[in-house]
Amino acid sequence: MNDVLEATSPATSLSGPATCVTKVELRVSCKALLDRDTLNKSDPCVILMVQNDGQWIELDRTEVIKSNLHPVFGKVFSLDYYFEEVQKLRFEVYDIHGTHSIGTRDDDFLGGVECTLGQVSRCCCLTNPFLPAVAPDLWSNNWDLFSVLSSLFLQDLFSKSDPFLEIYRINDDETEQLVYRTEVIKNNLNPVWEPFKVSLISLCSCDEDRKLKCLVWDHDSRGKHDFIGEFYATFREMQKISSGNKVSWDCMNPKYKQKKRNYKNSGVVILTDLKLHRVYSFLDYIMGGCQIHFTVAIDFTASNGDPRNSCSLHYINPYQPNEYLKALIAVGEICQDYDSDKRFSALGFGARIPPNYEVSIFLFIQGVVEAYQNCLPKIQLYGPTNVAPIINRLAKVAAGDGNIKDASRYHILLILTDGVVTDMADTREAIVRASYQPLSIIIVGVGNADFTDMQILDGDDGVLRSPKGEPVLRDIVQFVPFRDFKTASPAALAKCVLAEVPSQVVEYFSHKSSPHCKCKNWHYYFLANKNN
Repeated sequence: MNDVLEATSPATSLSGPATCVTKVELRVSCKALLDRDTLNKSDPCVILMVQNDGQWIELDRTEVIKSNLHPVFGKVFSLDYYFEEVQKLRFEVYDIHGTHSIGTRDDDFLGGVECTLGQVSRCCCLTNPFLPAVAPDLWSNNWDLFSVLSSLFLQDLFSKSDPFLEIYRINDDETEQLVYRTEVIKNNLNPVWEPFKVSLISLCSCDEDRKLKCLVWDHDSRGKHDFIGEFYATFREMQKISSGNKVSWDCMNPKYKQKKRNYKNSGVVILTDLKLHRVYSFLDYIMGGCQIHFTVAIDFTASNGDPRNSCSLHYINPYQPNEYLKALIAVGEICQDYDSDKRFSALGFGARIPPNYEVSIFLFIQGVVEAYQNCLPKIQLYGPTNVAPIINRLAKVAAGDGNIKDASRYHILLILTDGVVTDMADTREAIVRASYQPLSIIIVGVGNADFTDMQILDGDDGVLRSPKGEPVLRDIVQFVPFRDFKTASPAALAKCVLAEVPSQVVEYFSHKSSPHCKCKNWHYYFLANKNN
């Protein structure tokens, strides 16, 4: 029995005026299902379950397709996508015998598959002993819209107008949201407003047929603008200009139309140009093949305490993981879905290493949790807490990947430390240098130290600068004290520290494609050829 899970449209929509949510749509088809019926073939239906607080809850189900062992379902499953969460899914296939009861005792369970939404979005082939799933195709509604509006007005009989135009999006609840207001053109009945840029999300919530209310005013310096007229448009209408058609709207004043018998309009608004520029989302890059490489760096300085002592932050409790392990597992569980080889690099710093017991960075890979536990008896916790060498080391690796002409690699460095870094100046310098590379840095403060100075590295209170005053190119650091999540679930910690990663990934690749970058077109080329 083969089940093909196909995600065909990660789209972006609005949830309120300022919140942007990435949507993923999954289409399901099955092959070679088991035939449980005696006289006819199975009548399959697929139920999508999502895990919430450890419980499986039905999200939606497909239609029932009669007598078919290779069904292609028309139903589309729509889900909100969050990189910073482990979104567990379960697809259950049933042979339906009744018309009202699906998934009950009367129906035959044909099989099921569990996966995460991250696996479905990333994998070219999601395999399972029962239901091998094939990866999704990709399209996105993230576009920037460039347009130029020109218009002819015949409103003022004795003086010329000072026209400006406002565009409002009409929401599902009939409320109106201002999208754009043009500049005022003084003394002109034939104004041509400056080209303006607006995202398709802001313009119409990616709905080509959503109504746009456009108002034209004669500007008054006292704020009592005279209403010239209005018209309604849609983005679908605007796109007709690309095929060479003239796109224009009559600007109507309802009051004049009612009073004047021969009234035609108060002018004509003409769209003279329209350009679309694709803006890729984080999910576009992931589904295009971008791998997220995860590295953890663990603090082995003496301030952590003797690992053999139960008061030590490195103490291995047989009944529950210490804070280092909790943070590592919480973040690693998310990142593992985005790295095909699942080989995480782990770096240690602040320890003296046998046989010469010199302080240096040391590497242990694979089985990170086991490797961490095994190395504790073999090293001597020492110091100082120097973080800059760790950042410089990984930034060098990321720099090599940054020279590759496709959007195939990005790095996340998780630094777990029990105290404020002792090389703050060098660390600031290292972060500024690293901000030019495909790298995000997460710092989790373990224990009860005063981490006030660490907030500087986060950059949330201002732009981080090197000791010489050079600012970071991108804000790539997120700092979180673990104690803020001591009583929360691991998922809450992961959600907090990873929430900024998608925007950091997009910002990096957008910068690489900017006009100031010599390789400005490379990631478009990669996405266009992701199946080659």
